[in-house]
Amino acid sequence: MLKSLRDNGAGAHIESSIRLYYSPGACSLAIHIVLEELNLPYRLELVSVAEGKTAEPRFLGINPKGRVPVLQIDGSLLTEAPAILIYLADVNPEVALLPSTKLERFHCLEWLNWLSSTVHAVNYGQFWRPERFTNDSSQFESIVAKGKENIISAYRHIENGLTGKMWSVGGDYSCVDPFLLVFYLWGSAVGFNMQIDYPEWSLHAERVLSREAVRRAIEQEGLSFRLV
Repeated sequence: MLKSLRDNGAGAHIESSIRLYYSPGACSLAIHIVLEELNLPYRLELVSVAEGKTAEPRFLGINPKGRVPVLQIDGSLLTEAPAILIYLADVNPEVALLPSTKLERFHCLEWLNWLSSTVHAVNYGQFWRPERFTNDSSQFESIVAKGKENIISAYRHIENGLTGKMWSVGGDYSCVDPFLLVFYLWGSAVGFNMQIDYPEWSLHAERVLSREAVRRAIEQEGLSFRLV
């Protein structure tokens, strides 16, 4: 069952009803954080991936892709984390979650597309969902191993991309940074030694986690974490 969890305070440019379909700790966490950053009025609808709720008919009627996040704005639905993050940042420019220069804005899109399409869909897909890549169960173990190898390679790229930087794009916090936090927390959850192997990313994660909006979203999702 979809469960409404929370209404958030008074909003800015989006005055209409906003609803976020999410699963705790999934990539929808980044959208949840951004909604808190923007101080928009919204409702949360829990659709637990762990409990298989995204595959149930009721949710498939909302998003036939069977994935979170889904953002509902009045009668319209928007799916895919990069599209939602860019949308929310773009319609609330006063909060400056997108850089002011065109090139840096497209660097945000570059980060978001790669994180979603490659790191999430392919690398973590191989690691967590080998059945999506073959019907031959005898190949699952090798696909999982390759997925882990690909995640490590991607994480090294992220580490290099954050080296010497306060934030991922330009000099200011953007909608990319909470999305990077999601993958950092996933790495910690699957047993990577994030602080040892990715020290620059760990510093970045600490900066993101120090923000009040981030702490509120994590608390609302009932998550616990530690930087390891």
